[in-house]
Amino acid sequence: MSSALDTLLPLLIVCSSLVPGAAIFLVREDSHLLRTSLNMAGALTKLALVGVMIWGVYHEHDYESRISLAPGLDLVFAADALSVLFVTLSSVLWLVTTIYAIGYLERTPNRSRFFGFFSLCVSATVGIALAGNLLTFVICYEILTLATYPLVAHRGTPEATRGARIYLYYTVGGGALLLLGAVWLQTLAGPLDFVQGGILGDLPATLHGQFQVIFVLLLAGLGVKAALVPLHGWLPQSMVAPAPVSALLHAVAVVKAGAFGIVRVVYDVYGVGLADALGLLALLGALASVTILYGSLRALVQDGLKTRLAYSTVSQVSYIALGTSIFGPIATVGGLVHLVHQGIMKITLFFCAGNYAETLGIHRVSQMDGVGRRMPWTTLAFSAGALGMIGIPPLAGFVSKWYLGLGAIDGGADWVLAVLAASGLLNAAYFLPILYRAWFRPPPEHWPEERIARRRLETRAALLWPPLITATLCLLAGLFAAAPFSPLEWAELIARREYDR
Repeated sequence: MSSALDTLLPLLIVCSSLVPGAAIFLVREDSHLLRTSLNMAGALTKLALVGVMIWGVYHEHDYESRISLAPGLDLVFAADALSVLFVTLSSVLWLVTTIYAIGYLERTPNRSRFFGFFSLCVSATVGIALAGNLLTFVICYEILTLATYPLVAHRGTPEATRGARIYLYYTVGGGALLLLGAVWLQTLAGPLDFVQGGILGDLPATLHGQFQVIFVLLLAGLGVKAALVPLHGWLPQSMVAPAPVSALLHAVAVVKAGAFGIVRVVYDVYGVGLADALGLLALLGALASVTILYGSLRALVQDGLKTRLAYSTVSQVSYIALGTSIFGPIATVGGLVHLVHQGIMKITLFFCAGNYAETLGIHRVSQMDGVGRRMPWTTLAFSAGALGMIGIPPLAGFVSKWYLGLGAIDGGADWVLAVLAASGLLNAAYFLPILYRAWFRPPPEHWPEERIARRRLETRAALLWPPLITATLCLLAGLFAAAPFSPLEWAELIARREYDR
């Protein structure tokens, strides 16, 4: 493999969506074919390049693109096992979401603007995944905030503008705290390249007090996007965005960027051993547990379907932080594999919610009586995502929770089992009534607003196929969890490399 490819591959993966995204801004509104071609070409190219990277990183090949900005300040995009896990999730789900968004926005205005910012959002997410140091991470983190704001505000209604403004307040504030922590840490430790095992362990113990304060700043900055309580308030408000944006926020981009950042800071900046010795893992575990239970309780009383899913995200994403907070490789595997599993389950649920709204005008749980008879395939996909979230085998969510439970026992954190049990019961309490309504109650005489008449398919093909694909992935990720290159096997590879060093 050529050294030129080693140097260029991470940058090419970022640019594979950045360049088409910039071009899409210039495309006329009526140029549907050109816009679609640019979207699909970028998504397919990114996926192909990521495939090359997966093979290379698995065999311990090094990829790094480094651009010097100033002495001691480098923009670095690099690949390791952890970055490949996130960049693969982002690339696969971006392709599926692109197909869905093309169908969803088929007859709406401002599509070139939407897809331009959509591509920039994914570019920033991929930049976060491939960031080789904390400086690059912070820059891409802020670009993600700015690129996502127009997507939340896309509809231009007062509600959309208000939701986008709240999102911006939270995320800009979080970004400021993250920047402050990163600058402070760099003054103490020098360049903050991500290294498996961390970079702070060899520094003097006299700095440990400052490291604890800096961790709180970094956790607060990352916790906004990861929706840790009490920094989660933007997430339910952003549900005014179109369904493809909601899917992007909850499964691929924003909340995952925050959770991924927490994993990076714990393992590759502090090092899990030092983080445990400083009591930082206990703080993270407490916040994650409170968030898991709070999000589930709030989801229980929501009638708005997307709002219920939003609070479910608040709860479910914190499983990643919970796994990170337990010292030991098994819990790490549970947290990391949930980064992928939660993504495919939650994107399925939001695709289905979008289908209900776009096809029948259904926005509330109380409007879902008998919808399984009118839209059986969409409801089957929704059922797979919901049962996976509860943790029913053999779906993907069961694998995550099983490893988190085993990791809790292995790490001596038996209290985590009570959190997992309570959360599982609450998950069932807010998802099973939806499934009962959808499958077993009689449908109403008229749907709230039937926009797409039933013909051969229950809705447009571009809306139907994406949730069926991701629902199938929910099942396959559980059934074939032990297969080569599965999310579980890749999470085990990351855990081995983090704890063996």
